[in-house]
Amino acid sequence: MKKRYIILILVLIGILSYGIYYVNDYYHSEIADLGGSANVTVEKTSKGLFVDGPGNETALIFYPGAKIEYTAYLNLMRNISSEGVDCYLVEMPFNLAFLGKDSADDIIKSTNYTHYVMAGHSLGGAMASGYASGHNVSGLVLLSAYPSDNISIPVLSLYGSNDKILNMDTYNKNKACIKGILEEHVIEGANHAQFANYGKHTGDGESSINSTAQQVQTAHYIIDFINRNVLNV
Repeated sequence: MKKRYIILILVLIGILSYGIYYVNDYYHSEIADLGGSANVTVEKTSKGLFVDGPGNETALIFYPGAKIEYTAYLNLMRNISSEGVDCYLVEMPFNLAFLGKDSADDIIKSTNYTHYVMAGHSLGGAMASGYASGHNVSGLVLLSAYPSDNISIPVLSLYGSNDKILNMDTYNKNKACIKGILEEHVIEGANHAQFANYGKHTGDGESSINSTAQQVQTAHYIIDFINRNVLNV
């Protein structure tokens, strides 16, 4: 009996040790300056970062990819906010979006925008789509991601031509979940990682453009999509 208890304790210690290792093994942000820019301010909130630009009608709520430090997406959020769409960059528990799928609830309940657009990268995109499918939001933006549930609102899908992380078979299969408008763009030379700034992603393809160019193009597509399909301008 004593031997069985010892084995059980060792197994539990092993599971706990692996769990601690797993949640601490993540991609760290390369962005040191968490401040704003000429027309954008950045504020720390209980849910992450609020990136406030000149707009006041539309907010984009962004879910980071799995095991990626959320501040790695700040440059992209600053680009979007500077063009008139405020951004809420969500800090996920243990950097895992599936542990914070409903994080948008508190943001929406505590603010008063006319339109909310869900967005996310990789696993964060799947979790954002799951939230969007069951809540009253105006649009969904997927970066190297695919929907996990049926979606009837307008959807923008972006991925890089050199992305080796996104499973294209599953991506193409799951496009059937999109029942309404789908806008899809492939960013030439872009890869999986450079939607953010966290260095190389294991198994990803090499990019032929830099992260700044990839993020500028991404912000342009997102702003254009929101203007035409959410704001109807």
